[in-house]
Amino acid sequence: MARRRRLICASAALLDGADGVRFEVERNGAPEAAFAIRFEGQVHAYLNRCAHVPVELDWLSGQFFDLDRRLLLCATHGAVYDPRSGACRGGPCRGGGLEPLPVCETEDAVWLLE
Repeated sequence: MARRRRLICASAALLDGADGVRFEVERNGAPEAAFAIRFEGQVHAYLNRCAHVPVELDWLSGQFFDLDRRLLLCATHGAVYDPRSGACRGGPCRGGGLEPLPVCETEDAVWLLE
């Protein structure tokens, strides 16, 4: 059975290691914040929720990367995550991780697979 897809953004909106694009997904009948980023040429998407305390990662909209542009950073608590997997790489997330969302990139666009 083919999955439905929903447009997140144009491919050009995600530059490697730059700001991400925020969007919403529906979970249990309620909207939940999510984001997509590009890292090392690949697009990744996650729920916008820190594993330490469930707050959104970006203090300024779309700014998910640390200053070195190598890790995703929770601006509130300092937890850091691997942009490829969402796995905790330091800080108070203590082994937790970001919840990945299925995406694909085709037709010069990034799509959420539902």
